Amino acid sequence: MRFIADLHIHSRYSIATSRDLGLESLWRWGQLKGIRVIGTGDCTHPLWLEELEHELVPDGNGLFRLRETLDLCGAPDVPERCLAPVSFLPSGEISCIYRKNGRTRKVHCLVLLPDLDAVRRLNERLARVGSIASDGRPILKLDAKDLLAMLLEASPEALLIPAHAWTPHFSVFGAFSGFNTLEECFEELAPHVFAIETGLSSDPAMNWRISALDGITLVSNSDAHSASKLGREATIFDTDPSYQGIYRAISSGEGLSGTIEFFPEQGKYHADGHRCCGVRLTPSETVANGYRCPACGGKVTVGVLHRLESVADRPSGTRPAGAPPFCSVIPLIDLIAATLRVGSGSKKAQKLYFELLGRLGNEFHVLLEAPLEEIAVSAAPLAVAIGRMRRGEVEIDPGYDGRFGTVSVTPEP
Repeated sequence: MRFIADLHIHSRYSIATSRDLGLESLWRWGQLKGIRVIGTGDCTHPLWLEELEHELVPDGNGLFRLRETLDLCGAPDVPERCLAPVSFLPSGEISCIYRKNGRTRKVHCLVLLPDLDAVRRLNERLARVGSIASDGRPILKLDAKDLLAMLLEASPEALLIPAHAWTPHFSVFGAFSGFNTLEECFEELAPHVFAIETGLSSDPAMNWRISALDGITLVSNSDAHSASKLGREATIFDTDPSYQGIYRAISSGEGLSGTIEFFPEQGKYHADGHRCCGVRLTPSETVANGYRCPACGGKVTVGVLHRLESVADRPSGTRPAGAPPFCSVIPLIDLIAATLRVGSGSKKAQKLYFELLGRLGNEFHVLLEAPLEEIAVSAAPLAVAIGRMRRGEVEIDPGYDGRFGTVSVTPEP
């Protein structure tokens, strides 16, 4: 069965997240977007875990669904054509900050677990290291390798996936605090790391340039901090919609049929730069300036593109045999807003969004599959914009140093 999953999100218990990140809201947005399996996010937080235990029931396949009483209440603004089952998979993100090989390391790790009993066992171990109640994404003085060992003790079927693997400050390969290889980070436990999350600022094509990642599954997730951002990146599976099916696909690559991506230039750490001065640089310009801002002399934030190029051993355009495809998209509400020349939160844009979903189906269907002539019935300029997006005919202003880039399609005159 082919389905879309977004396994890295957050709850309202994480710092700097929206209050709408509850299970019912995620269930609603999963249907609007066309996402079959959603990570719970923040499973290490005691209060969020209590909600998961109260509001979710096992689905019989290693996943969870909302209790009938919640499911039957429904969401009145989910169009009939979007109604579909949505399951949840226990997940969380953990920030490991520690010293190793003479450097301070800051590695964010996504963990996936097969059941809530395994979550409790992991939480018992983590609580001995530091506070897991202060943030939905706990910050712990814990070697990422030791986290992996604890996770496998909690359940041999659990998965650790280095999150947004190339982000400069908080990732396994980050320019400021990361490692050059998975083996350097996880040592003898590296064979238990089957996948990395490419993150918003890189895509599979960029990662294909690194031969050391051959055999490592590339996954994508939204890292959503509000429910409406669900699915801005996601992974496409073609397997049983079950924990075991997802585990096999991630660990072996079989049953993982692709990813849905941001255009990587839109990520806020794609290019080099210094946000305070409004300076964006190419990798060669950064090197020529001695890694200093040409405006103020301060340190430049080395972006994902530069970091990847520094370790790549293959030319751009390389694609390993058997690598799954990917597609890059612009969120539907952003395309609608651009063609209507209004804000994405405007009533006019929201009205057209729900009209399209009510007539054609969920957002991913509209963006990737719906015939353009059917989209044009509601909005001809939008159909043109979606056609251009599908062909990669976009205008790009890359992000840098924490500032999101823009990727847009010029609306019809």
